[in-house]
Amino acid sequence: MIAHRGASRRWPEHSRPAYVQALAEGADGLECDVRLTSDGIAVCWHDATVDRTSDGHGPVHERTLAQLRRLDLLRGLHPPSGGSWDGPAVLTLAELVELAQGAGRPVTLAIELKHPVLYGWDAEDAVLEVLDRAGWRPGAPSPLTISLMSFHPGSLLRLHRSVPAEHLMPLIDVGAELVAQAVALADASAVGGVGPSLRFLRENPDRVERWLEQGATVRVWTVDEPADLARCVAAGVTEVTTNVPARILSALADDPGSAPGR
Repeated sequence: MIAHRGASRRWPEHSRPAYVQALAEGADGLECDVRLTSDGIAVCWHDATVDRTSDGHGPVHERTLAQLRRLDLLRGLHPPSGGSWDGPAVLTLAELVELAQGAGRPVTLAIELKHPVLYGWDAEDAVLEVLDRAGWRPGAPSPLTISLMSFHPGSLLRLHRSVPAEHLMPLIDVGAELVAQAVALADASAVGGVGPSLRFLRENPDRVERWLEQGATVRVWTVDEPADLARCVAAGVTEVTTNVPARILSALADDPGSAPGR
């Protein structure tokens, strides 16, 4: 079970508290989106702008990391029992990797590259540099399992220059741009994993079944309700991504023999 942007129903998405909460609740992995700041730092942020998730306005890419860290993501929320977050709310990818490495257990880190962007494939290169500096090497023993994802097949082709296909996952949704190319990669077993949406699973169960038969890791997003989890379990999917890790883990505990990703 992968925590989507952390425990993002409990704390603001992509914030340090959201990821700390997800690990505390027992999530098997953490999902993040990556964008670049104006000073070239890979940060955990979904939207192209800061408007929806902070008290600021304007594009992420037009702010330095220091400027992003002056924004209020937590909107007045405070840690329980008067504790502290032990660091800024806005996380760089390097800091999220460090957090995952410090979990004391195996953790999957699912990193999504966003497109279209003004900086081409620079984020792909920045992500690989972060992972290299953190000591992660494809094929080498590590407590981290790295999954690199994108809706844009070109992103995966860029990443494939440096990492094996087993670490790559096209994200797929009904009607999404470039969906045909993404599906073709999955059908050809050119990638190690596939990330279909719940809607895609509902409308294309036979295709998802074929991917599983081919040996692909199938990670369905975003699974927040027990009924949707039951659908995924019945389909035999490998993993699910959720905004509410505690709720999904509780549902999985009711039927541990059929739990995906456990």
